[in-house]
Amino acid sequence: MKEYSRDCIRNIALVAPHGAGKTSLAEAILYTHGATDKLGKVDDGSSVLDYEPEEKHRKMSINSHITFYETRSHLVNLIDTPGFLNFLYEAENAVRAVDGVVLVAGAVGSAESGLQLKKYWDIAGGLPCMVFVNKLDRENTSYEATVSAVAKELAGVKVIPLTLPIGGQHNFKGLVDLVDMKAYAYDGSGGAREIPVPDDMMDAAAASREEIIETVAELDDDLLEKYLDGEPVDEDRITSLLHEGILDGRVVPVFFGSATGLVGLNVLSGAITRYMPSPLERKPMKGMLPEGGETDIAPGEKGPFSAYVFKTISDPYAGKITVFRVYSGTLNGDGGAYNATKGSKEKLGHFHRLLGKKEFPLSPASCGDIVAVNKLKDASTGDTLTDEAHQMIIPSVPLPAAVLSYAIEARTRNDEDKLMSSLARIHEEDPTIHYRIDEETKEFLLSGTGQSHVEATVNKLRDSYGVNVELKTPRVPYRETIRGRAKAEGKYIKQTGGKGQYGDAWVEVEPLPRGGGFEFVNNIVGGAIPKNFIPSVEKGVVDSMRKGILAGYPVVDVKLTLFDGKYHTVDSSDMAFQIAGSMGFRKAMEDASPVLLEPVMKMEITIPDECMGDVIGDINARRGKVSGFDSLSGTNIINALIPMAEILTYAQDLRAITSGRGTFSMDFSHYEELPDHIASKIIEKEQTVAAEAHAGH
Repeated sequence: MKEYSRDCIRNIALVAPHGAGKTSLAEAILYTHGATDKLGKVDDGSSVLDYEPEEKHRKMSINSHITFYETRSHLVNLIDTPGFLNFLYEAENAVRAVDGVVLVAGAVGSAESGLQLKKYWDIAGGLPCMVFVNKLDRENTSYEATVSAVAKELAGVKVIPLTLPIGGQHNFKGLVDLVDMKAYAYDGSGGAREIPVPDDMMDAAAASREEIIETVAELDDDLLEKYLDGEPVDEDRITSLLHEGILDGRVVPVFFGSATGLVGLNVLSGAITRYMPSPLERKPMKGMLPEGGETDIAPGEKGPFSAYVFKTISDPYAGKITVFRVYSGTLNGDGGAYNATKGSKEKLGHFHRLLGKKEFPLSPASCGDIVAVNKLKDASTGDTLTDEAHQMIIPSVPLPAAVLSYAIEARTRNDEDKLMSSLARIHEEDPTIHYRIDEETKEFLLSGTGQSHVEATVNKLRDSYGVNVELKTPRVPYRETIRGRAKAEGKYIKQTGGKGQYGDAWVEVEPLPRGGGFEFVNNIVGGAIPKNFIPSVEKGVVDSMRKGILAGYPVVDVKLTLFDGKYHTVDSSDMAFQIAGSMGFRKAMEDASPVLLEPVMKMEITIPDECMGDVIGDINARRGKVSGFDSLSGTNIINALIPMAEILTYAQDLRAITSGRGTFSMDFSHYEELPDHIASKIIEKEQTVAAEAHAGH
């Protein structure tokens, strides 16, 4: 592989909603540039990039995939990102590693269109951007309608087509490049043949080209004056101003094509090298200094080394592969770097470029390179690698909140033995997955950004690590409390021939305000119970509160007063009074109107305007209460309180209601009393489970 100067490198991410055809586009570009010897296809599982079993099964990207191709003059590093909402953390990290973004949009009228580019435009984070309208060869598509829809989604920037399609739908076989005023016909196998601009398109092409000239003239006062005076505009000036307009985000060019039909790829690829920035033109990254404050990381081959780890690949056979983008400086393979995030030194092995699963040697790694290296000790996604003498940290992409949890259960003892270590490997690759043992329910919980995320993790456990688990809906952590006051005696007497056991305690229980926890009051007078046994009574009560009398859930918000009792000078003991306290508490609780409490979550739900009614109706159906609204440019934020039991699968439900455009976050708010008709079902279920467990013993 030849070496490239930094101004001849392009780092580009393909970003789009699920179904727009990003992976098909990446596969087509690789094939038409000779980077692969056959056209990989998502639908038949032959994709070079979506190579994991779960990706083949779902026919969609779950991970970002790094690849590259070469033109006659440039090296283009290309990252294909996931578009499905559960996996957007991968896309957000990939955007950190590139200098420009191609937004892919399914043409309006195609089954997968839906557009919804705004979220993905936001993910691009102000990087130079262009739009590739895909699937223009599908039925009922319209390039005019698509351009209009894209402009509406990206309100505030100038969206302008740089190509015009020749033919439409099934007859879409060519393009007019409006900047060069050249036309191309495509043969369906990757070939592009230059042809004259069709006569019946000359007027439309000339008008569209005039619009481009007007757009770029508005970017330069001198040129605008000449243009208004009727002077011709130099071709090179058009190109340079388009480049400048794209770099500063004022212009978003639109290109048309078909990834699977291999139409328009030469024009798109040419535009990437012509208009998108080199690593040297990237705006400086911000780094946080150890002593506080910020520093700008100026791009260049010289100067201190800095790189950001944007991806970790955990391979069951090859081990951990760390992928980073170099922002400044140069580093040789088999050298060392300082992990400024972890505060440790990293010994680096051989550097590689990636093309799907294939590795291509690279050395040295310099500004603009995207580099893979095996078996780093400490580095993980989001870390910054630097010179030890020039430490600073590039802020990492915030981890999304886990919004869905399932209980998982290993099928066999062998699966159980391998579960923790396998999940640790997966977590290295995907830090948005979380796992823990719930101390209260004793369940092993696996949490993620949605159902597809959790399911994909479970399938990866099976396919990559040979660990089989069952998914179950997690138990809701209900609580028990009381509504009334009651007194009871707990009396424990046991004679076994020798020294006996004797403890007698009178207690009174009453409710505390919600969140009050537990309060113990000692009102013993006259030595009815010796002082050394008072803590024993309290310990017995506290132990008994761990498992309530209704359904076995912990008891909360109770005040207990110990007001009388008896003891035996010989037979009384610590254990006897623990048992007496427990007995008295449970008897008193039975007479104090015990009830079940359920956890209520505070939710912030962000949705488009048109989904407002449906989402509020759904909240009401879940026994939720809307507590407030905020509105901002076509988006609504609903604040609501909803019982946890009603939102265990809310992620996929909200996605269905809003066509994938809704998001939410949630935190625990408080416990409140469960309605009687629901509480009775839970109590009956738990009592049945307890009876079956007892019978099993």
